[in-house]
Amino acid sequence: MKVDRLVSIIMILLDKKRISAQELADMFEVSPRTIYRDIDAICMAGIPIRSTSGVGGGFEIMPNYKIDKNVFKEADLTTLLMGLSSLSNVVHGDELVHTLAKVKSFIPADRAKDIEVKANQIYIDLSPWMSNRNIQPYMETIQTALQEDRLLTLSYIDHHGNQSKRTVEPYQLVSKNSHWYFQGYCYLRSDFRLFRLSRILSLYMEEDTFIPREYQKPQLEIDEIIAPMQKTIILRIHISIMDRVLDYCAYEQFALEDESHYIVKFPFIEKDYYYDMLLSFGNKCECLGPPHIREEFRRRIMALASIYEV
Repeated sequence: MKVDRLVSIIMILLDKKRISAQELADMFEVSPRTIYRDIDAICMAGIPIRSTSGVGGGFEIMPNYKIDKNVFKEADLTTLLMGLSSLSNVVHGDELVHTLAKVKSFIPADRAKDIEVKANQIYIDLSPWMSNRNIQPYMETIQTALQEDRLLTLSYIDHHGNQSKRTVEPYQLVSKNSHWYFQGYCYLRSDFRLFRLSRILSLYMEEDTFIPREYQKPQLEIDEIIAPMQKTIILRIHISIMDRVLDYCAYEQFALEDESHYIVKFPFIEKDYYYDMLLSFGNKCECLGPPHIREEFRRRIMALASIYEV
């Protein structure tokens, strides 16, 4: 018995007034006997289907059970399609395909074109320009483990480069700043942890299941945490990297120095991530102050240069 066929039969019955067993059998290239078994399975699942015999007879869902398509406004359908289509770029699986099909089945034929145009006015692509090829299969394994409450075993490298083997109860897939993570309860740490998929060396889904515990959502909004740590530094940047600096700093902090350079008041935290990010701009970006941060940039540049000395 194919689940895909059952879902399709349900959608057809929701859409049509009545349809015969032979029509369904021809549609799915199976025998009428198979269709009768499918109808029994759908009824056992709690969806009330009645059959009528004779000319014009067939199967239909009880009228009181049917969903009125007009319950969804055009804006509702547009938003649903927009979100589901964006997810389909990175999350694969039959469930998403079926959900998209279900949503589209609620679109009246005379409104389909307008809704499709509006749904395509905003396109969200969650996939990065370049990525680790292992991430997609990892996501699919984690999705299955989430649905079935199965334990995951992984080899993982933390941000300090330390490698460890973990057994984890998965609870949530998270997309943040073009990176994918999953939140889970780590048996090694006896606590919830957020694992970055690109740092996973290997991932296996165990046969063992777990009983979900009270879930602690990851802390993803960190503005209140980092605000006290931030300080303003002064940068002199070439106009050619202005668009990249705008990813981290508001335009109001830019002051034109000459036709080729800007002076920027830049929010900065004295951590490797911020030093490395500004150093990635090369000679197009100079830190003018404070003096101790400028000196730290000089020290890091000298250390980098020493690697290439002959």
